[in-house]
Amino acid sequence: MTSRRRFLGVTAGATTGLAVPAGSAARPRWSYDHKGTVLTSGIRPPRQFATPLPVPPRARPARTTGGVDVYDITQREGSVEIVPGLRTTVWGYDGIFPGPTFTARSGRGMEVRVRNQLSVPTSLHLHGGVTPPHSDGYPTDVLVPARCGAAFEAARTAHGSRGGTHAPAVDWTVSPGHRTYTYPLDQRAATLWYHDHRMDFSAPQVWRGLAGMFLVHDREEDALPLPGGERDIPLMICDRSFEEDGSFRYPGHSPACTGTPGVQDAYMDGVLGDVQLVNGAPWPQAEVSATRHRLRLLNASNARRYHLVLEKEHGGRLPFTQIGGDGGLLAAPQRLAGIPISPAERFDVVVDFTGCPVGSAVTLVNTLANGRMRQVMRFRIARRAKDPSHVPARLSRFTALRAASAVATRHFDFRRSGAVWTINGRPFSTSEFLARPRLGTVERWRFTSDLHHPVHLHMAHFQVLSRAGRAPEPTDAGWKDTVDVRPHEAVDVLVRFRGYRGRYMLHCHNLEHEDMAMMANYLVV
Repeated sequence: MTSRRRFLGVTAGATTGLAVPAGSAARPRWSYDHKGTVLTSGIRPPRQFATPLPVPPRARPARTTGGVDVYDITQREGSVEIVPGLRTTVWGYDGIFPGPTFTARSGRGMEVRVRNQLSVPTSLHLHGGVTPPHSDGYPTDVLVPARCGAAFEAARTAHGSRGGTHAPAVDWTVSPGHRTYTYPLDQRAATLWYHDHRMDFSAPQVWRGLAGMFLVHDREEDALPLPGGERDIPLMICDRSFEEDGSFRYPGHSPACTGTPGVQDAYMDGVLGDVQLVNGAPWPQAEVSATRHRLRLLNASNARRYHLVLEKEHGGRLPFTQIGGDGGLLAAPQRLAGIPISPAERFDVVVDFTGCPVGSAVTLVNTLANGRMRQVMRFRIARRAKDPSHVPARLSRFTALRAASAVATRHFDFRRSGAVWTINGRPFSTSEFLARPRLGTVERWRFTSDLHHPVHLHMAHFQVLSRAGRAPEPTDAGWKDTVDVRPHEAVDVLVRFRGYRGRYMLHCHNLEHEDMAMMANYLVV
């Protein structure tokens, strides 16, 4: 599909080098299952609630220089046991999946030195980070394995700066072997995450394990009597499919992520796995005390959407108390019976297990799924304990944006156009800008869609103003960086451009849509 991407792929390997193909792929037959397509595994499904919930290790700084914490992390293959009794090769940060959890302080700078020991280029994006453009993880700002750097440069130079027949110029920034990402962290306490963002291959590379949690803390949050320590639990929720030998199954045209990008025709709307993972374990169980717990919910699936509820073993449900969203704490807590969460969204909630009998269970359920995929994980009430925590009536000094403060109004339409996923009828180009907002201003952006599209903005955070001309839903509350735009719906948001000048992106966070050109640039001036 010559118009779907500016750069159709790179071939990477120690012996074959890299190539930049200019040919076009066949036009796909589009699926009309707008919820995505389930990819059936070749394994017998693991037994539910038999695996303890893993806790990814905490990343530790290698050194501190001038008040800046410096971390070293290596992207490499690792062999892990996800499905009991089988080994899975992951592409992981430090060779694990999920990657190490970073914990940072607001206003305390961080540098992350990344070394690439994989066989493919990568691009690291701190999702939700207010980050300078050179460290944002732009898809063509790639870190290439050291052994392939010269080959990549030679192929890129020989091919020129153009991709398919409709492609404008492509600008590549190439770092061979390693590079340092700078995170000033001039932002509020929030639950962020990090993941690969490589041009054309974000979906399969995240699927193979290139993702992890990133938590920012600040004094405002420290002063609150919220659950902490082992009762503050990050939960990375995602689905995957597996081959008979335990390896990941993914319907990509290029299993090695080295040739033609994209997925098989039936999966163009999004790939859904048939094994539910939380923190990299299938249908895990967590032992908890009969106290309040803080759960940091992240939907790290490529395309699956969830509506999460908590079902008690003997009937009835527990509510969630939402205290924060993508961009940090809400002004005040709100009680939710269920949480709709699209890919890349985060919900920071407190769950009170106090009234649950010891020995009983509470199951986190996805009401949008059937069969085994309806269950996500289970909490087993193991003991009674003292609980000094509570959720105060006021959480944060929160600036509510007003529609009257918007200096411009812009419209971005997300839909399929012919053989590509587009924004405003155009596939992604590295050289085009759909907006040039001014630093320090607020703009009103309207998102419309044909299907479900979780719309994500890099660097800039926003507040939802309306859905379909009506008030936003309770679950739209707070500062956000990702919003689920539903079929044939208009969502208006107020975007605050606070941070840095430079080139940033908006895109659909259904990763198959993203890889199939549903991205666009904006330039903060």
